[in-house]
Amino acid sequence: MRAVIAAMLGSTVAGCQQAAETGTTNQPPGAPVVVPAFRPDPDWPIVPSQWRLGEVSSIGIDAQDNAWILHRPWTLSANEAHLAAPRVLGFDRDGNFLASWGGPGDGYEWPQREHGLHVDHQGFVWLGGNNCPTGNEPGLARVADDQLLKFTLDGEFVMQVGRSNASRGNADTANLHEPADAVVHPPTNELFVADGYGNHRVAVFDADSGSFKRMWGAFGNEPEDDDQCPYVFLESVPDGPGPQQFSIVHAIRVSGDGMVYVADRENRRVQVFTVDGRYIDQILRRDAPFARNIALSPDPEQQFLYVGGGTGIMVFDRRSLSELTTIETNVGTGHHIQTDSQGNLYIAATGVGYERLIFTGLTPVSPEQAQ
Repeated sequence: MRAVIAAMLGSTVAGCQQAAETGTTNQPPGAPVVVPAFRPDPDWPIVPSQWRLGEVSSIGIDAQDNAWILHRPWTLSANEAHLAAPRVLGFDRDGNFLASWGGPGDGYEWPQREHGLHVDHQGFVWLGGNNCPTGNEPGLARVADDQLLKFTLDGEFVMQVGRSNASRGNADTANLHEPADAVVHPPTNELFVADGYGNHRVAVFDADSGSFKRMWGAFGNEPEDDDQCPYVFLESVPDGPGPQQFSIVHAIRVSGDGMVYVADRENRRVQVFTVDGRYIDQILRRDAPFARNIALSPDPEQQFLYVGGGTGIMVFDRRSLSELTTIETNVGTGHHIQTDSQGNLYIAATGVGYERLIFTGLTPVSPEQAQ
C-alpha cells in the first residue's frame, strides 16, 4: 500500500513538489491540487468487553501498523474505576486486541498524568507525562512528571531519562519537565522531546544511552524558564511572528529529510527547524485553536503535514507550508495524532474520545477550494 500511495503522489503532485521546493508553481492557473481523503472507522478498535478506557491521550504505531493506545484510567468515573484497562493496550491493524501492560513497577517512575506515547523504528515504546504538582487532580500525587520511560512492546522496562520531580529548569540536561511528546529520528537514532509543559524547549538525547545532546527554544533561541503550574491556556496571540519563547511545546515530528516540526500549542504556531535547531519557518494561525498536534503522511516525500486546528485536522503541503484543506472528524482537533504506513490517521482526543480515519486516496480540488 505504501507503494500505491507513493505512486499516486508521484504521478499526481509532481508539480506541487516542485512548487514547494521553489516557492513557485509550474502548474497552469486553475490546475487542480490533490488532498488526502478519509472515512471514519466506527468499529475501531475492539476493546475487550471487561475493560473500560479513560481519556486516551496518545496513540503510537509500530512497524507492523499495530496501534498502541495510552490512556488515563484515573479519569474513569467511580462506578467504572474497577473496570479500568491497563494503561497501554495494543491492537493489530484490524483493531483486534493484542496485548496490554503499563503502570507503576520496580525500577522506574511511572508518570502520574499519562500524556505522550511513541513507538520508534526499533520497536521501543517511549512514554511520559505532564503532571504539575499543584494541578490537584484527584488521585494524582503532587509531583512533576520530569521523566521519559523506554519499554519494549512487551512492556519490559529498558531505560528512564530524567527523574520524577527533579527538574532544575530549561538549562537542566539531566531531567525533563512535564514533557508532552517525543519521537526518535532513525538516521541519527536521536530522541527529540517536546519538553513541554513545565519547560519550553526541544531537548535531544541519544536514544540508546539517554545522554543529553542539545536543546533549543522558539526561533532557535536559548529557552528561558517560565514554569506555569497550573497551566495558562491562551485565548489569543499577539500580532507579528509571536513570542520569542515557546509556550506549551505539545507535539514534535521529524521528517525523513531532517526537518523538525514543533507544535507550540498556546502560541498557535508550528515552527520548523533543522535537526540541529536552526530555525527555518513557521505556520501561525491567530483566529482559532491551532498546533494542537502534528503528524506526517507516510509517502516517501511526506507530502502532507497534518496539524490539529480549527474544527478538525488541517492539511498543509509540507514543503511550501501552504494550507490545502481541513479533515473533519468526530472528535475535533484531537490531542495527539499519528499515521500508519497505509496513510490512515489516528486521533487521540482525551476527554472527547478517539478515532481512526481510513485513508481512501487523493482527491483533486481546485486552487480556489484549497484554503
